[in-house]
Formats: sequence, structure tokens, C-alpha cells
Amino acid sequence: MYEIYELPSFHLDGGAVLDPARLAYRTYGELNATRTNAVLFPTWFAGDHTSNEWLIGPGKALDPRKYFIIVPNLFGNGLSSSPSNTPPPHAAADFPTITIRDNVRAQHRLVTEHFGIERLALVLGCSMGALQTYQWAVSHPNMVERALPYCGSPRTSPHNAVFIESLRAALTLDAAFDGGRYQEPPLAGIRAFARIYAGWGFSQAFYWEEAWRRLGFGSREEFVIGFWEANFIGQDANNLLAMLRTWQDADVSGTPGHDGDIEAALGSIQAKLIALPAEKDLYFPPEDEVRAVRHIPNGEVRVIPGIWGHMSGGGANPADAAFIDAAVRELLAAPSPVAVPAT
Repeated sequence: MYEIYELPSFHLDGGAVLDPARLAYRTYGELNATRTNAVLFPTWFAGDHTSNEWLIGPGKALDPRKYFIIVPNLFGNGLSSSPSNTPPPHAAADFPTITIRDNVRAQHRLVTEHFGIERLALVLGCSMGALQTYQWAVSHPNMVERALPYCGSPRTSPHNAVFIESLRAALTLDAAFDGGRYQEPPLAGIRAFARIYAGWGFSQAFYWEEAWRRLGFGSREEFVIGFWEANFIGQDANNLLAMLRTWQDADVSGTPGHDGDIEAALGSIQAKLIALPAEKDLYFPPEDEVRAVRHIPNGEVRVIPGIWGHMSGGGANPADAAFIDAAVRELLAAPSPVAVPAT
């Protein structure tokens, strides 16, 4: 269950206009009278609002009895405006490129215009949700009190971009893809896409230790089919490509006013920020976060220990889930360094 916020004549960074853009979202909890308990929790690649629910609930750090949690769905994920649900002239393969900044700009309108919220107690997110978290903190430094990006970064690295290119190739080289004009899903391409992901989403140690058995699979092949192929086989190929473009182009230094200067962009963040990279993440490695966060005045890095790699942020491993929940809880309890505007 989710709601739709429509944005008429929504201008994208690339020049195209969605009329309207449709932002799917779900909320948990109630907004308090002073509108000071709002948390924004954007989604990650190929996920939706339900993908974030493992971190939301009574007794958890994101307790809906205390906080008003807004989970906006990423453009391209099939619920918000996407190739699969947008009419001509932007349907299917004609869907325009959408940036992380486009997502944040739409979310800002939802938060401010629809809910009347002026400050966010916390913005957090995993992977592409982390990209959005950093962008929020750079685009709206006076609004974001605290930020917790996990298993992500403020911009997509060259090595990460190579991984993305391999995924794109797997999909588009399937003859059934037909330049995005497919009549039937390009299933061979999607299965190849899933198998590439299987080698990157978890670490080498995860496979050496056969940790997939903890998820109920009896063999590595059963795991690849039952976990990875099952995750992507129902996804629309053009939607996957649209999200890949958004991911590959992510870079907070492109925010207006920073002119490509990543250090200046990160230095503008006022929020208290805790970055949580995973120890063995193959495409958002901890050293990238250490390099970035040293430029954030109120930033720190804590590495999620263990062998689950990028999927440490998915909530399936109890130890990783507890580590993330504890960091969220601590951050929400900490004073905000963002000045309260004079009234």
C-alpha cells in the first residue's frame, strides 16, 4: 500500500519534462504538532518502500510511535514514474534520464509542500538511498539535521561505473531486448544481469564460507537462482536501465553552486553524519567513505564488520541489522549541529 504525489510539469536536470511526475511513497507513524519528528528514508536500486521496512517498527530505532517516517520510491522503480508506467512520449525506451538530484528535488516538494515540514530529524538510506542521503545533505544543508548513508557514497566511483556497465551490457545484448522495444521480457538478459549481481552483492568470503546456507539454500546454484534471479526476473528491463543511469551519474559535486568541487560540496554539509560502509562491499568500499567523510565537518565513518558485503545493508543478516539499528538510534539521540532559524 502506498500513495502517489503528482508533480505537474516536473522539469528534469536533462531538460525533459514529465507532466506529471508521479512520486510513490508510504508513511509510517504520525507527524507531531511541531512537525519536528520527520525522518526521510529513500529506497535503493530495484527496491521499493517495503525493502526498508526491516528497519522500521515498534522498539526499533525508527519507531513509528515516535517518528514520522516517509519512504519515497526511487524514480524508475516501477511505482514512481518509470519507463513501465509512463505514457508517451516518455514511455519504455523513451523514458528520460533522471538524476539523483531530480529524485531529491521531487522528494523536497513532497516533504515541504505536501506535509509542510521544514526540517528533517534524519535522512538515511542504503546504496542508491545513500546517494540520495548525501544529495539531500548537500542540497538542503539547513534542513537535514542528521544523515546516515549506509553501503553507499556521495558519488559513483569509476570502478562502480564499470560494474554498472557490465549490468547494462547483460540486458541490452539479449536479442529480445530489441533496443528497449521488446514485446516479451528479455529473460536471458535479466538472468545474466542477476548472475553478474550475484558476484558483486556479497563478498568472496561469503561464498567461501557458504553463508548462503543461512538464507535457507542448499547449494550455490540454488542460491543464485532462488535469491538473485528471483529478485530481478519480475523487474522491467527498461526500469532497471533507467535506475542504472541514475546510479551511474550520481555525484554531489554537480549540485548548483559547487561547480564539480567534491570537497566543497561535502564541506557544505551541516548535518551530523555517520557513514556506514560495509567491510567487504565490492563497489562501495570503506576507503571511499573514509576519503569522502574527512571533508564533512560533523562526519564520521563506522565500518559494518563481517562478510556480507554490499548486502550488509539489506537487513537479512541479524548482526548487520543490529549494527545499523544501533547507529540510527545513537544518531537520533545526538544533538543536531544544524542551527535553528530565528523566528
